[in-house]
Amino acid sequence: MTRVAIIGGGIGGLTAACALLRAGADVSVYEAAGELKEIGAGVALHPNAMRVLRFIGVEDEVRKVAGRTEFAVTRDGIGGRVISRTSRAAQVAAHGIEPATVHRADLLDVLAAALPPGLVSLGKRCLSAGTEGDLAVARFADGTAAEADVIIGADGIHSAVRTSLFGPDAPRFTGKICYRSVIPTAAIRDGAELFAAANGQWLGPHGTIVLYPLRGEDLINVVCHYDDDSYRHESWVTECSRDEVLERYAAWHESLLRLFAAGQTWYKWALYDRDPIPAWTSGRVTLLGDAAHPMLPYLGQGACQALEDGAVLSNAMAASPGDPVAALAAYERVRRPRASRVVLTARARGVSNHLPSRWAAFRRDVAISVRKRLNRRDLDGRGGQWLADYDATSREALTR
Repeated sequence: MTRVAIIGGGIGGLTAACALLRAGADVSVYEAAGELKEIGAGVALHPNAMRVLRFIGVEDEVRKVAGRTEFAVTRDGIGGRVISRTSRAAQVAAHGIEPATVHRADLLDVLAAALPPGLVSLGKRCLSAGTEGDLAVARFADGTAAEADVIIGADGIHSAVRTSLFGPDAPRFTGKICYRSVIPTAAIRDGAELFAAANGQWLGPHGTIVLYPLRGEDLINVVCHYDDDSYRHESWVTECSRDEVLERYAAWHESLLRLFAAGQTWYKWALYDRDPIPAWTSGRVTLLGDAAHPMLPYLGQGACQALEDGAVLSNAMAASPGDPVAALAAYERVRRPRASRVVLTARARGVSNHLPSRWAAFRRDVAISVRKRLNRRDLDGRGGQWLADYDATSREALTR
């Protein structure tokens, strides 16, 4: 039985743990924090991610805590004009499985509940990881170490495992910032009207707003992107004032401003990404999720790609029993080109979402609408089928 140590108990790490257990691996997870926790924000799980959750047996539990909406609508952020509209039924017809939106903490709870008790060790901050002879070894800040046949670095965008393998890398500042809040639906005046507006994205010059429900219709997740090259702090937990958000979007549609006014707590961070790296694996150690391919949020694929990683890694391990080095090579061969393409596509989408003028934004919006009419499977009007249709759980994925 292959021993696998996963560094990082976030969404990617726990998904990989669930998938690897299915492959018959002896799995241990090491998390730096004293408890399993996630930031208070939502995550979109597109069809490619939902296939993975079905594969590891937690789809039904995830849907119990998911947001509910019948349509996803893309609108002009200034005037409110509908650019495209897609029903839930159309999404299922196109991709064979319904997407979901969930609170990150709820998803983490579902994944943790699917693991055997005692599998996750807390308070284990990894300092380094590498291959020593026929073993992979991780060393922790408390002076202990973990030995395994394979180590998976799922320790996020500031990965200690990645730094151990390939040295430090410089983040790339995009000149864009993000605001986020989670707003209780009960706090919204004119609730029905504003809830109807909270089911998709609003595109404007210089920015994008993404809204979707969580926990049925109890909460609304709000994510706002805007051009600003003066603020460069990367932390997801830095608070900002509601007035700052309202001032920033003062020219946007009034329904958005009324919705934002109901948000009591707002957070702000600068958007960075990294260029795709030329390798994920060294010896018996590899990377997964944001440790391997941190990306901008414009495709909603950060968590989805981490889930894909876990499924492909599981199948690679199952296909090479007793040869974990070959399994890691197959995993990287399949995953690195696709994830790198997603990183670069998300970067390009950020450019098109932040066009500098109303006229440029209008031409973009017309192009989206036309493409959607010409190709019914292109539900977002932006060529996203290759993302949604991918099935990481299929053994055939290892041959692509």
